[in-house]
Amino acid sequence: MPIIVDIDVMLAKRKLSVGELADRVGITPANLAVLKNGRAKAVRFATLAALCEALDCQPGDLLRFEAEDAADGETSAVGNGGQGRGGRRTLDA
Repeated sequence: MPIIVDIDVMLAKRKLSVGELADRVGITPANLAVLKNGRAKAVRFATLAALCEALDCQPGDLLRFEAEDAADGETSAVGNGGQGRGGRRTLDA
């Protein structure tokens, strides 16, 4: 999937466990693990907002897009570092 979830990076930076973050966000540790391990099919904006608040970060710190190279199936980072117009990080709905 071209959306990469970097929750584990923020957990390490904030020195939090999955259980602690799940408690702060209001979801089960199992559901947080599904999201963290990239197995989630979707994430609600309310959950994303709660994650950002608990981790004191922006959505672009947790999610990034890597396009699949159609020619050889490899993925590569695309875009401008997750930043939208005006240099601000964006997440399009």
